[in-house]
Amino acid sequence: MLKEGEVICVTGASGAIGSWLVRLLLERGYTIHATVKDLNDDKETEHLKCLEGAETRLLLYQMELLDYDSISVAIDGCSGVFHLACPCIVDQVLDPQKQLLDPAIKGTLNVLTAAKEKGVRRVVVTSSISAITPNPNWPDDLVRDEDCWTDVDYCKQNGLWYPVSKTEAEKAAWEFAREKGLDVVVVNPGTVMGPNIPPTLNASMLMLLRLLQGCNETYKDFFMGSVHFKDVALAHIMVYENPSAAGRHLCVEAISHYSDFVAKLAELYPEYNVPRMPKDTQPGLLRTKNGAKKLMELGLEFISMEQIIKDAVESLKSKGLISC
Repeated sequence: MLKEGEVICVTGASGAIGSWLVRLLLERGYTIHATVKDLNDDKETEHLKCLEGAETRLLLYQMELLDYDSISVAIDGCSGVFHLACPCIVDQVLDPQKQLLDPAIKGTLNVLTAAKEKGVRRVVVTSSISAITPNPNWPDDLVRDEDCWTDVDYCKQNGLWYPVSKTEAEKAAWEFAREKGLDVVVVNPGTVMGPNIPPTLNASMLMLLRLLQGCNETYKDFFMGSVHFKDVALAHIMVYENPSAAGRHLCVEAISHYSDFVAKLAELYPEYNVPRMPKDTQPGLLRTKNGAKKLMELGLEFISMEQIIKDAVESLKSKGLISC
């Protein structure tokens, strides 16, 4: 639980999940060292400065994942770290090593090394369902859970470099934790949407926008279910504050198929050109309502898919990205 005056660091604080996490942490009374890529970029900083409590309990730091000194400065004086900063490039990956792998893997190790040296008591690492799937060798009669790992060789053969980066970064984090004795817990969110705090959209919100515009991409390798921004932020806080939380934590409101999400979107918003999808877009992915049972056991009550979609669409409307 929160200790009075506790200071924590949030890397990647200006992103969609990071902004929600900072908001909820401020509401709980934490003082936050929030890292951004560029302190002079208003698109990264202004929405954070506007959050309630930011004036007195939010300090912004410019950080580069491959610059250890910038990380060390941001973490100094913190008792906990939430490591969210990571490149998210799904399309047009021209140089996987430079664009994704080095920042994800070396950046994570830089953060963990600084956390260890500064005496941080717990680090929460934001991984992804992209470190759980795709895995074509997973048994068809088993629900994918925290024991499932993305098949890196399969991804490399198919040019799926984002899952490679998330998987290798998470594995590097676990190896570091074992070798150095650092307390690390991991959250693996699914497709994250809802009210978008930053001025820019994350990859999941862009996916939703393209669906409303009629795009018929299937995302069969990247979808296990949707989850609300708020629930992902709450999941991070729960695993940080609960001493019994350990290991990986799949974070989706339910394990579902991409076609389930698209069908619900079309049902709720028939006025848009949402494409029709085959019902079984992901053979071998078993549906279940309690895929995130570890987080449910910690007390997280997930917002429904329907409400996730409604909140996300209203956010797109408020930003003028789709017609009202």
